[in-house]
Amino acid sequence: MYKKQQLLYLLMTLTLVSCYDVQKPEKPDDLISEDKMVDVLVETVIMSSAKGINKRELENKGILPDSFIYKKHKIDSLQFVNSNNYYAYDIENFNQIYTRVKDSLEALRLHYKEVQKKEEKSKKKLPVKNKKLKANLKK
Repeated sequence: MYKKQQLLYLLMTLTLVSCYDVQKPEKPDDLISEDKMVDVLVETVIMSSAKGINKRELENKGILPDSFIYKKHKIDSLQFVNSNNYYAYDIENFNQIYTRVKDSLEALRLHYKEVQKKEEKSKKKLPVKNKKLKANLKK
């Protein structure tokens, strides 16, 4: 038990000391706006999920996820990294950005659940309509 407390104390001390002299990065000339950063991060999460599920399909279509996102938003990887580092320095602002990303992902999830429900309902209704149509055709 005593060793765990010492290890915890050592880790906390190292964490505080290592973060002591971190300097704020300069604002990049081509800083990505917060709104655009949220969009890029949302698509990065979605693409990462798609890559995990359909990696072979993406490869067969020649889609490189990061390049696809950068091209779509007309940014490059260095611009993204520099902007990400700049925003990450201010933890509160960075948390707000990621809260917006999370909220956007949740809104998308709810939207597609609704779409899925509507599709399921329409699939259930189709056989009924076809039965009625067949009955009318027989008359």
